[in-house]
Amino acid sequence: MSTLSPTQQQDVDFQLHPYTNAVKHGEVGPRIMTRGEGIYVYDDQGNRYLEGMAGLWSVAVGFGEPRLVDAATRQLQELPYYHTFTHKSHPSVIELSERLIGYTEGRMAKVFFTNSGSEANDTVVKLVWYYHNALGQRAKKKIIARQRGYHGVTVASASMTGLAGNHKDFDLPLPQMLHTACPHHYRYALPNETEEDFATRLADELEALILREGADTVGAFIGEPVMGAGGVIVPPRTYWDKIQAVCRKYDVLIVADEVITGFGRLGKRFGSDVFGIEPDIMVLSKQITSSYQPLGAVLLNSKVADTVAAHSGKLGTFGHGYTASGHPVATAVALENLRIIDERGLIAHAADMGELLHQELNALSGHPLVGEVRGVGLIAGVELVADKATRAPFDPLGSAGAYAYERAHDHGLIVRGIQDTVAFCPPLIISASQVRDMVARFARVLDDTAAKLGR
Repeated sequence: MSTLSPTQQQDVDFQLHPYTNAVKHGEVGPRIMTRGEGIYVYDDQGNRYLEGMAGLWSVAVGFGEPRLVDAATRQLQELPYYHTFTHKSHPSVIELSERLIGYTEGRMAKVFFTNSGSEANDTVVKLVWYYHNALGQRAKKKIIARQRGYHGVTVASASMTGLAGNHKDFDLPLPQMLHTACPHHYRYALPNETEEDFATRLADELEALILREGADTVGAFIGEPVMGAGGVIVPPRTYWDKIQAVCRKYDVLIVADEVITGFGRLGKRFGSDVFGIEPDIMVLSKQITSSYQPLGAVLLNSKVADTVAAHSGKLGTFGHGYTASGHPVATAVALENLRIIDERGLIAHAADMGELLHQELNALSGHPLVGEVRGVGLIAGVELVADKATRAPFDPLGSAGAYAYERAHDHGLIVRGIQDTVAFCPPLIISASQVRDMVARFARVLDDTAAKLGR
């Protein structure tokens, strides 16, 4: 006999969930969230959870922010929908475009709007191909991404994603998509290899891949400043400088996927500011609206934007777009969300709270399960290991992370289990006392996990 509530059973009967084992879901059912307030969410049983993942890396200003509700309501009353096709526009999309370009301080020139990060990265692929075709470089179509990188789930963006679960039995990746090494020093460095030497080796491997494929066939390199869904992986020192040098040498466009790292997550406006990345294309989403509305954006520097624009004149159109590109409600909410981030100093606050978060998490480094604590700003990962000395992972891989993820709910905490890395990405508004509370709850989860595993 089913132990699911009627509402849970209704969900099981009619919804196919993303990133979910559908068979298991039929057995355990959903945890149904009904409201949110600040950094907390509540389920339909009245349980409160500290949302340590900001939803999906994305709710910067917290849940239940009345200014965003008001911004959406005003826009719905005034102009609930209009498109940006064929010389049409509206005030909020124009203002947001100017604001986003202004944030880049001259590095970017134009914005193209989408509904998500996946759509934005799918658009990037088409833009890279369009750009090189415009220049007569019709073979320059391959895109290099990284193992464990995450760029979305549409056909092209999932192909750039370097995670097996996004490829298996979807017949992906597409043949134009290549993958180079993951920049995780803890896991993949050679014995006694410094971060700088590791970065040099990875840049050399990238160059060798480009030469092996033929530089005239490689159009772009895409990477997250800090990898998110791949396990909160911080690149080694000098990595981005060396990777960019290789790309510039072979006329390979640089795409910074800032879907998670944009708008203050790392303690600066963009992750590119933290690591000195000078992208040709920048991809934004998630915190652009605190996910109160679906919105993504692709920012182009003048080199790419001018070439694309000129080619549209030659062809008669830029034949790409979405019904909701630059949706007025989404762009109005984005504007208000970005005003809140600026007015409340949440970027500097994220830097301060990030320092505290890493201090608190590093205090757990002596725990028998903790192999590595890593992150930048208000994003962190704690990798659990079976053996601290050898860094041996658990067998099966992910078993400890999955248990910790589930057990955290019992302590009123929501985290993310990425294989055996437990990820944290709380709303930017989190306070010092809440950071300490979050880590204290996690410490209890660690102890529970160790007890479960007999450690």
